[in-house]
Amino acid sequence: MKIYRTLKDFKVINPVVTVGTFDGVHKGHTKILNTLIREAESIKGESVVFTLHPHPRKILFQEEREIFLLSTLDEKIELLDKSGIDNLIIYPFTKEFAQLNSCDFIEKTLYNKLNVKQLIVGFDHHFGKDRQGNIEILRNCANPFGFDIIKVDALEHEGKKISSTRIRNSIISGDIEKANFYLGYDYFVSGTVVSGNKLGRELGFPTANIKVSKQEKLIPKRGVYAVKIKTEDKVYKGMLNIGTRPTVSTNFETNIEVHIFDFNKDLYNKKIRINFKKYIREEIKFKNTKDLQKQLSEDKKVVLSVLI
Repeated sequence: MKIYRTLKDFKVINPVVTVGTFDGVHKGHTKILNTLIREAESIKGESVVFTLHPHPRKILFQEEREIFLLSTLDEKIELLDKSGIDNLIIYPFTKEFAQLNSCDFIEKTLYNKLNVKQLIVGFDHHFGKDRQGNIEILRNCANPFGFDIIKVDALEHEGKKISSTRIRNSIISGDIEKANFYLGYDYFVSGTVVSGNKLGRELGFPTANIKVSKQEKLIPKRGVYAVKIKTEDKVYKGMLNIGTRPTVSTNFETNIEVHIFDFNKDLYNKKIRINFKKYIREEIKFKNTKDLQKQLSEDKKVVLSVLI
């Protein structure tokens, strides 16, 4: 996959293009990407994903609550690369760019700069100023330039359309299994192992404390999870807690710490990726560390039964 961060050097034969943020690159996106690749092959062209960075909502709605995303830019690049597309354009989203109406975007960017031959859009795709560019408007805009627009119907599960918003809500509520089904892969968080207070070691459950790489990454609901851990190209089983450790700490800062089963290596300052498998329970404040230790032993049994 070739990556472009400017359109100056873009030169592709018969480009078939789709435009979107592709947060999470989930199953619904995959349906669009598969159509993109198939259509490009049918005209002996190349598939092109035109994605915007940063996420438009981070620029347009700065005064509202912070926006958390399913994938960082690096993760999105990784996921799109795995999809099999030929080219990725990472285009800077600015307030000035947001003022372009849909017809101007089609003419000035897609036609003049990309020489698009076909445009693939999702079922609810709107672009241009104030998201005015629905499929009918887009087709009217594209007619003078002689390229087709292909609409891809929504991918549904149990009567509900799969979307990034629905996946975010599932992760926030702790329904990791549903989120993973919608994504088509395990939701993951990447970070660096940092020094902790070593209380886990005293309880017989040493933990690696994780500092997440990017602040905009969506962190799942507080509680205990069954997870798989990837570090240094090896995968391990473990259980993870997201929370404030109320039994042993009066600090209300949220921590992410993982206990890796059958593992005793030093991971400080190492990169680590956590794949979430299942939500086990809420975080609980116990009367004492003995009760906490007993619960951790029970948690381990449950987690191991999940990770068979």
